[in-house]
Amino acid sequence: MFDDTMIVQSAVSAFNNAALSAPAFFWWAFLSIPLFVMVYFYGKSFVERFGWSVRNIKSKISLTVVLFVFAWLILFGGNYGVLRDNVTILPFMIAAIVFVASIYVGSNFNQLNLPKLRSATKKQKLRIISVWILFFTVIGLSDFHAWWGPLLQMGAFAAGLLIGRKAKNEMRPLAGTSLIIFATTVAILMQPEFFRFGQLGNLSAIHLIFLIAIALVTAAVIALRNVKPKSFIRHSAFVKLKWLARFLSALCVALFVLTESVPIFLGMTVMLFVTFVLSIVHSEKIQEHLDEKLFAILLCLFGIITTMPVITALGIVYWTYLPNVNVWQQSKFLL
Repeated sequence: MFDDTMIVQSAVSAFNNAALSAPAFFWWAFLSIPLFVMVYFYGKSFVERFGWSVRNIKSKISLTVVLFVFAWLILFGGNYGVLRDNVTILPFMIAAIVFVASIYVGSNFNQLNLPKLRSATKKQKLRIISVWILFFTVIGLSDFHAWWGPLLQMGAFAAGLLIGRKAKNEMRPLAGTSLIIFATTVAILMQPEFFRFGQLGNLSAIHLIFLIAIALVTAAVIALRNVKPKSFIRHSAFVKLKWLARFLSALCVALFVLTESVPIFLGMTVMLFVTFVLSIVHSEKIQEHLDEKLFAILLCLFGIITTMPVITALGIVYWTYLPNVNVWQQSKFLL
């Protein structure tokens, strides 16, 4: 009498419509403020019990965040029934993120000796093979909308892991993690129903504010990590270029609010990046740890929109390891 697919789609649509005026991720973050306050005061002493310290906190937190994003993408798979179109590039986008995340994980564990089949006994071989089969099965079942879906995700994971294991150097923690976070945010914007984020074309003001904030902070982190201050632009030329970049950035923000388009979101991020690059190049020096402070904010924002309190908590813990400075006073020159 009833089509199961239609019932599921109607239920999901009703959930998204109910979340438009008050997104679920916003309310869980609001109600979790007492927990985050506890993390702020006691999180540092807690993670130090596991061997985390000032020397390795950056790499430890970045690796943990990437692992959680990887697991989140895999476990969120199989929700293709809510998509409006059967033809979508979302599987390829997820595979690309899985590939990069696997490279990051593999490069961080390239010195780890994995169990080998040659020197193992029969029981050990059976255990090793069973673990790998189970792991690849979970990854494959995350994309079962077509026969090639599991092969795509398993291939992306295997290729990324092998490349990461063969790499001589580890991926840079802040840049690599920021790239993975931004790519995941783009995927969420592409199909918000798939990730239970909202309804495509009907995102609320809170949805848009968080997305714009993530784009802004990501652009700032990448610019601060890769551009060095040189102070070689004339002041008159800098003022004109800066106002032009501000105007184009504001225009992109306005267009994104009106259209909620992924290409415009990417263009907005690029324009924000160009604006920040102009500010950095024109400066004589940059305050230390500014990029790390903004990275901690990025983790908190991303943890909120993905309803992963662990990532938000890690951002708070990372913040406590950094010097206590006025971030707004240090970063407002970027704007």
